[in-house]
Amino acid sequence: MKKTPRFCTTILVGKNASMDGSTIIARNEDGSDSANPQKFVLITPEQQPTTYISKVNQVKVPLPELSLSYTSTPDADDSYGTFAGAGINSLNVSMTATETSTTNSRILGIDPFVESGIGEADFVTLVLPYIKSAREGVLRLGDLLETYGTYESNGIAFSDKDEIWYLETIGGHHWAAMKIPDDAYVIAPNQFNIDEFYFDTEDNLYSEDLLTMINDNHLNPDFDGFNLRHIFGSRTIKDTEYNTPRAWFIQKYFNPELTQKIENFDLPFTLKPSRKISIEDIKWCLSSHYENTDFDPYIENGVPKKYRSIGLNRNLEVHLLQIRPNVPEEIAGIHWLAFGPNSFNALVPFYTRITDTPQTFKETSSHYQPQSIYWLNRTIALLGDTNYTLYSSLHEAFELEMMAHCRFIQKQTDQQFISKELGLDDLEKVNNQLAEHYLEKATELLGEMVNQGTKKMTLRFNLSD
Repeated sequence: MKKTPRFCTTILVGKNASMDGSTIIARNEDGSDSANPQKFVLITPEQQPTTYISKVNQVKVPLPELSLSYTSTPDADDSYGTFAGAGINSLNVSMTATETSTTNSRILGIDPFVESGIGEADFVTLVLPYIKSAREGVLRLGDLLETYGTYESNGIAFSDKDEIWYLETIGGHHWAAMKIPDDAYVIAPNQFNIDEFYFDTEDNLYSEDLLTMINDNHLNPDFDGFNLRHIFGSRTIKDTEYNTPRAWFIQKYFNPELTQKIENFDLPFTLKPSRKISIEDIKWCLSSHYENTDFDPYIENGVPKKYRSIGLNRNLEVHLLQIRPNVPEEIAGIHWLAFGPNSFNALVPFYTRITDTPQTFKETSSHYQPQSIYWLNRTIALLGDTNYTLYSSLHEAFELEMMAHCRFIQKQTDQQFISKELGLDDLEKVNNQLAEHYLEKATELLGEMVNQGTKKMTLRFNLSD
């Protein structure tokens, strides 16, 4: 059995903390140092199996007869599992599902992992096509975890137009979930994240015997209350270098008035931001590498670069799943997407009430093909990393133009849809238009980077022939 965990970063933004009242769940899907190409597809009910068979371990899970269509960002090479990653279904419920997390030996000694269970490769396919709300997503996944078990620790987020829920797996069969406050945001790196937890509120859900298991097995290290991160999480040196610094940096960005230590194990899970959060804010954070600190890998200052950046070569794709208020439900779900390392890409907002996705985002080869968006972005990022100072301004101009163009087209499309000048069939055309514009402008960016870089090559001579 081959498992390929995704070492990701998640950001959740409640509807009263976002600029326009949207719920937003976002995540960098990160892998290893290898490319692992991704694609953007729409799964229809006809494509959804009636019995799911995991390629990880061949576990069989019978599925309901009726399913919904949904967007998905699976691996181009599905030899080791689908890894659908994230998506929005046709009822505007979204899910992001491969945030690998940490655990400890105390819980694993009581409820060990289940090698024949379900995991990251399976979650979206098993849950997203069958849920009508974020809360339903929690309950369906919770039931599956209790029935089949899981072979790894994970954090999973769900949203609809009103609510965001975050679920964390606990051991092999247990789980806990929390409704994120409407006026708060969450940054979840690869660790167990939920902290203070109350068992007597409708805003928290959990496996039926979770409290009994904690008490009977003396798992709570605190004198008062229940902090699930203390009970089920880890407190290792790896956390202080790999996980907590990412939460520290984004909390510093959204709440600059706070004074916190970068290696603090107890950074808060939810916070109310000092100002409302935009799509651009989230993308910047998920592309960040400790800018304006001594820990930025692109700054040579003699300070050890021991903290794991958020934006890095492991970024496979980044998605922001936005459910918008005050627009018709047919255009409320927006699947913002960018492929490759985030330091040199830009988001594209795709409408999700569609029957197909743009060709340049859907057709991704598992081998290098620069005409596909995924490989084009990888090429741009690789070249950009060779001289960040030289190329970053070119990328900033590209990203600014792309976001402005996408927002203009989106606003125009929204207005024309509301006035019935456009219908559902036109949304795919708009998506294709946005994808083609991205391909054109990203190709121009690469060309300009080549032109600028050629002037800086070591093999050059200034004397004219």
